Amino acid sequence: MGRNTRKRRTPLATKAVAGAAALALGGGGLIWANFYASAHEENRGHNRTTSQAAQVATIDCPDVGQQLSDVPERARGEVDGELASMDQQITDAYERLVTTRRAQAGDPQFVQNSILGPLEDRRKALIDRIKLEIDRAGGRADDGLDRLAACTGRPADQQQPGDGQSGDGQEGDGQDGDGQNGDGQNGDGQDGGGQNQDDNGNGAAGPVAEDFIDINDVQPNSRGLQNGLAANGDSGSTGSFTTDCGVNENNLFNSDNLIAAPGVDNGAHHTHDYVGNQDNDAFSSDEDLADADTSCRNQGDKSTYYWPVLRLQDGSQEFDANDQGGGAEGNVGRILKPAQAEIRFVGNQQGDVVAMPKFLRVITGDAKSFVNGNANANSSWSCTGFEDRQVTDKYPLCPQGSQVVRTANFQSCWDGRNTDSANHRDHMAFVQQDGSCPNGFQAVPQLQIRLVYDIPTPVVENGQVRNPYAVDSFPEQLHKPITDHNDFINVMDEDLMNQVVECINSGEDCQ
Repeated sequence: MGRNTRKRRTPLATKAVAGAAALALGGGGLIWANFYASAHEENRGHNRTTSQAAQVATIDCPDVGQQLSDVPERARGEVDGELASMDQQITDAYERLVTTRRAQAGDPQFVQNSILGPLEDRRKALIDRIKLEIDRAGGRADDGLDRLAACTGRPADQQQPGDGQSGDGQEGDGQDGDGQNGDGQNGDGQDGGGQNQDDNGNGAAGPVAEDFIDINDVQPNSRGLQNGLAANGDSGSTGSFTTDCGVNENNLFNSDNLIAAPGVDNGAHHTHDYVGNQDNDAFSSDEDLADADTSCRNQGDKSTYYWPVLRLQDGSQEFDANDQGGGAEGNVGRILKPAQAEIRFVGNQQGDVVAMPKFLRVITGDAKSFVNGNANANSSWSCTGFEDRQVTDKYPLCPQGSQVVRTANFQSCWDGRNTDSANHRDHMAFVQQDGSCPNGFQAVPQLQIRLVYDIPTPVVENGQVRNPYAVDSFPEQLHKPITDHNDFINVMDEDLMNQVVECINSGEDCQ
């Protein structure tokens, strides 16, 4: 496989491109130290303090970017660069967390003193720079941003925010370490190397057995999240427009994020699949997008559609096994392309839709929802033949003959003015429960993406999972299914967008 690596301009934040050092390499790619090595040491006669010190599974940092709503346009590039640097800081701190287990076991204050404390100082310096850049551009920075500098360590058995609220019959993402008690993995010799035969090449960086659920155990119509409701129905604007853009036959991959981290190489810290526009690395301008080729059958659609890849942790080494965004940041295993990528635009239950502006940017879901909570989460996992059963915080185990399905229903209410916003969210909104848009927003065609995968069903037994699949994620998000997300930039020409609107408003199904 290949990837899009063409770079044309200097990143806005060169400090954000520093590579995460490889921890250890083995037959399955990068081997992360086992987070749960000491999770149950008290049961082996070790003292409680040592056990608790070694139980920190990941780093939980407030998402500064989501708190920024008043950033002047001319400061946004610099601010996005600082936020990308902040992500790199978390990645570096997380790397230190997983490679110092022996030191943590001997010093209950090690994580706070050597990892979290210095991280807070570095984050505070970047927050001060963000505030200065906002003020210089004529805005007014929120002094309360300082409170977001401190991060905490999340214990191995801590549930994710919002557990118990999804209503889908799932007991949540609890990571109590069952089956992960480190038998044969007590951390000796694992400060940066070593591999257990059951760790799928990724240690306890995930996924773990508790991240999976048999689709038969999911209650129908119980997804629970208000985000991601289908905007269309049997009233209002009932038509649709389907665009066929393939399944990334051109092998276009990179770990950039043109929307959230423009100008920053590896801004996503995980690898994306791309269909549609063929020039969408971090340095692509709107002009580049407009002039690019497209994989869409309708050549008037040069939109970019992208999502984090799924991988099968089967020991395979991918093209990015040693690269940033891939194996060097814990995203290991064989990349799985969708067998189907269905992309369509639908209407609104309450009335007509208006045209999307060209270069409108939309992010749906939250790549950091494991630590952020589910306020912006929009994950939806299911199996063919069972799509009335959708799960948000589990990967489904599908029966023989059934395929894994990822669904994303995007925000479809636009503020009527902006193609983007400081936090890349405020200019768009989801429909309300009755299908209407919030006050001040107007309905645009809702993008719905359905991805279908042929994936061998992982084996879950005795608290262990073998050959699991997982969505690529920021390293500290532990490949949790709730971190799934999807991105879109509208680059349809005016004639095609008008055709989309006409089809939807007239009740036709077009392609």
